[in-house]
Amino acid sequence: MIEPNKKDKQIQEELKKSGEIPKHIAIIMDGNGRWARAKGYSRVFGHRQGVTSVRDTVEACGQLGVKFLTLYTFSTENWKRPKSEVTVLMKLLIKALKDETDRLHENNVKLITTGDLNTLPIKVKNELLEAIQKTADNKLMTLNLALNYSGRWDILKAVKNMYDDLKTGKIKSGDITEKTFSGYLATKDIPDPDLMIRTGGEYRISNFLIWQLAYTEIYIDNIFWPDFRREHLYKAISEYQNRERRFGMTSEQIISKKTKSKK
Repeated sequence: MIEPNKKDKQIQEELKKSGEIPKHIAIIMDGNGRWARAKGYSRVFGHRQGVTSVRDTVEACGQLGVKFLTLYTFSTENWKRPKSEVTVLMKLLIKALKDETDRLHENNVKLITTGDLNTLPIKVKNELLEAIQKTADNKLMTLNLALNYSGRWDILKAVKNMYDDLKTGKIKSGDITEKTFSGYLATKDIPDPDLMIRTGGEYRISNFLIWQLAYTEIYIDNIFWPDFRREHLYKAISEYQNRERRFGMTSEQIISKKTKSKK
């Protein structure tokens, strides 16, 4: 991983000392189109500029010790956008994979995807599979692209697969728990996000990781994605560290639990 400059290194060390670094960060990269329109450009220009934000965020997460980064790259609902925009988005994805895969590999970052790849254009699918294969053994961090993904699709697919296993006797109804169900989701091999960041100022999760976000801390940034840089990531993590994650318990129970773990 590329070494941070002196200023970033100091900030990162302070964050590591001040609290827990999220193990898994998920990001809804919103505002590309609005950013471009505000500057008098086409929406596509905003998507192109957003690649720089991805690069800087991935690098900063790797330096901080974040183990999983999930980016909401393309939702199942995004197919409803103008055909010309979708076509350009697919071409941009291919170009980004061609340009960035070697960089990911050199920085020891593993690439995976979450979503229905079968309905993607064949060129996109092939480029993805090639990048996934090339980075498969990397250990520093896992970059998960939520691509042709939606939370409802994920849950429905899990229910159907679980139903099939019930019919064949692979599992019994008494075996079904939250943990069992999570094992049928597309994200079964990675932990639920600790922190979810959304840019663009919108206060909704937009069908993103519906099950997995149950106890995730949510951070909304008004900045549009093309302007998002590591300093905004640092701010989100700092706020995350100042929140009390109770998971249904009281503050007193959390304090007691922490005290016992230190003994």
